[in-house]
Amino acid sequence: MQEAAQFLTVAADGENGFPARRLAYHHQPGHAPAILWMGGFRSDMTSTKALALGAAAAAEGRASLRFDYTAHGASTGDFLAATLSLWLDDALRMIRGFGGRRPILVGSSMGGWLALRATEILAKEGNPPGGLVLIAPAVDFTEMLMWEAFPPEIRAEITAKGVWYRPSAYSPEPYPITMRLIEDGRRHRLMTREVRLGVPVHILQGGQDPDVPLAHVEAFVARLPAEDIRMSVIPDGDHRLSREADIAALVRITLGLAREVAAL
Repeated sequence: MQEAAQFLTVAADGENGFPARRLAYHHQPGHAPAILWMGGFRSDMTSTKALALGAAAAAEGRASLRFDYTAHGASTGDFLAATLSLWLDDALRMIRGFGGRRPILVGSSMGGWLALRATEILAKEGNPPGGLVLIAPAVDFTEMLMWEAFPPEIRAEITAKGVWYRPSAYSPEPYPITMRLIEDGRRHRLMTREVRLGVPVHILQGGQDPDVPLAHVEAFVARLPAEDIRMSVIPDGDHRLSREADIAALVRITLGLAREVAAL
């Protein structure tokens, strides 16, 4: 049985144009470093991988946190008005509020991109995470995997109407892709500049991922300096990597990194 969600009430931020909202989360106390789950686009904190990591953390008395971005899952908000900047703000509030010392950020798809951006910001504040586990990190996806891949007629529709409803293999309802989302995503691009993280990163990638192709992730990794970057490829893995063996690999990698960080 799922435990009831907790909620963080966030006041409107007029300076950045962020609305008031209630963010749903589940925080499990325990020892550091905590494991903090950051889900993907249109996903939520009750996903199979999120729950498996929470259970694995609990089994060894480790703290964990999972949450829903604005307009995702049990959190409030208008998806049509949401942006990557807003979801990054959500993530930073959760990390600062509940992550404790040197948490392990586990980012899936869009959550991987957000985890990378959050790491840059937290490092500048002098409080970087202990490490990152990225599952099919969708770096710059709004530009490179959406806008640049869309045919002219879809780009024209988004430009004219402000939104296009994209059919999804993961939901009976199409996903709204807004011009607001595309334009805001350009503020957070990583593939156009140097990225220095200063923390260990382990990427888990499916070799048959149709949404965030292996070549896209390899191109991003090639841009990173010679830091502690590890990459595990599951040759027959898809985008979700939700099979029993995939989840076992994710748990093993995440707990292993948490133990490494704890030993430092």
